[in-house]
Amino acid sequence: MDITKKLGLILGPLLFFILINLPSVMVSEKGDAVIAVAVWMVIWWISEAVSISVTALFPLILFPLLKVMPIAEVGANYGSPIIFLFFGGFVLALALEKVNLHKRIALNIIRITGTTPNKVILGFMIATASLSMWISNTASTVVMLPIAMSVIRLLIHDTDGFTKDDRNFALNVMLGIAFSANAGGIATVIGTPPNSILIGLLENEYNIEISFLKWMMIGLPFSIVMIAIIYWVLVKWMFPNKQLKFTASKQVIDEELKKLGPMSGKEKMVLVIFAITVFLWIFRALINEIFPSLALSDTIISMMAAIALFAIPFNIKKGDFIIGWTDTEKLAWGILILFGGGLALAQGMSVSGIVDMVATMIANSEIGVLLTVTLLLFLILFMTELMSNVALIAVLAPVVAGIAIGLGIPILYLLIPVTIASSCAFMLPMATPPNAIVFASGHIKVYQMARVGIILNLISVVLLTLVFQFILPLLY
Repeated sequence: MDITKKLGLILGPLLFFILINLPSVMVSEKGDAVIAVAVWMVIWWISEAVSISVTALFPLILFPLLKVMPIAEVGANYGSPIIFLFFGGFVLALALEKVNLHKRIALNIIRITGTTPNKVILGFMIATASLSMWISNTASTVVMLPIAMSVIRLLIHDTDGFTKDDRNFALNVMLGIAFSANAGGIATVIGTPPNSILIGLLENEYNIEISFLKWMMIGLPFSIVMIAIIYWVLVKWMFPNKQLKFTASKQVIDEELKKLGPMSGKEKMVLVIFAITVFLWIFRALINEIFPSLALSDTIISMMAAIALFAIPFNIKKGDFIIGWTDTEKLAWGILILFGGGLALAQGMSVSGIVDMVATMIANSEIGVLLTVTLLLFLILFMTELMSNVALIAVLAPVVAGIAIGLGIPILYLLIPVTIASSCAFMLPMATPPNAIVFASGHIKVYQMARVGIILNLISVVLLTLVFQFILPLLY
């Protein structure tokens, strides 16, 4: 265990006991208890002294013991509908990966975009982002990395050796994959966990529902613009490869597709279920208008897809199904617990008066709205480089809601940009799994990622401030 984990392991409970035994009250008895629990959780989340999913179970034990909420109320957060929405999304992603459909989709996207160096980079970026909308950004990066490495290997072993242009191409492909995986997840509700944390908070605490389509109206355009900016910054500004020419990449893509062979029956079945699910998510509101008795929700649609993948036989004689329960060993159960912990912490902050206190403090301050929003986005963006974005949103979303109330603006105007900001981590290898995966390829140095990352982080702040100022008032 390294020094950070050891320090975090001791510091978390130590600060908890100090805060819980303070002689004077800071907020209220309940409020002080929630702050103490939150401090312990944040320290363990940042230091990763124990698994972040284990830390997320704290409210289940500590809130009832400290008389913040009864266990039934706390436990309800761990079974929130939003958790089942994500469970269905995870099962769908599991099926895509099991039948290799995600790889086929990615390879065909790269083949369509073209095989000149810059088009190959763009192809990898579009393919990675497209996958990240539906499967985890880690999985999409893992799929793309070996294909990218095959293309780079061609350059290493060509006649002129591994030139500066070759190195720039390798850098662009690797950084393009990681950054597109981060940005692609922003596009959909199930693309990245912070999106679901936010939607769960809005439904649980404020009775505000954001549908799958409504989120995509903000997330997808932002994602597309961000990927275009990433491409331009990498290829045209930071690491251009003007002299590079090669055609062998087409051969690599064709070989990879040949390995997959023709589309199997299982792939076709998963594709049909996937397409129907996405169709229902996008047109849910319209379907509910035509058939009001259905009362479809995003969670119901998600669970229908999951159950279909388990229950519709591919071959009834052999008892062969797309996925069986044993496949769920690969499911990210820890993330589902993390959601529950985040929602429980948010509810604790709300019922204990912390959110109201923050709202009052902001309302009485003299800082302008735009400056407050910009500073908040800076804070979130640079904090997400150091800690899990799920944990970050779990802790800060309720506080941000209080800030919005204090500023006298609709909470969505502030919560949506802040949540998106938590996924814009481009600076450090440890900031997100995709960053770490491509860094391990050996083609990127920390300073190179940081140089590009700080530019992209600053651009993200500007973009999100514009979203706050001009886009969100039009949609909400």
